[in-house]
Amino acid sequence: METQHVKRLPVVDEAERLLGIVSRGDLLRIFLRRDEAIREEITEDLLRRTLGLDARDVTAEVRGGQVTLAGAVKYRSLIPVVEQLCRRVDGVVSVSGNLIYRTDDVRPAADCG
Repeated sequence: METQHVKRLPVVDEAERLLGIVSRGDLLRIFLRRDEAIREEITEDLLRRTLGLDARDVTAEVRGGQVTLAGAVKYRSLIPVVEQLCRRVDGVVSVSGNLIYRTDDVRPAADCG
């Protein structure tokens, strides 16, 4: 949009019917969120309310939209869930985790031999 000096684009469905107009500002808004707002959403909404994790167990640090998770979760299988949910938060550019687990609930594949 920038290189073509386009400020707005039509949004159409499969039949090419106009659904609306999107602007550059609409598209960039999610990337312009303050780090503090991203951290608060991850910490309060995702980790505490959705996953029921204690604030002392898992922390999130956000810089430039890059999230760094630290702490411990109860089960190993929860680590990729936490990371994936964080990636879905508006404004998140990347997620890196320094999470550890207390219980390994991921079993290796059964030996077929």
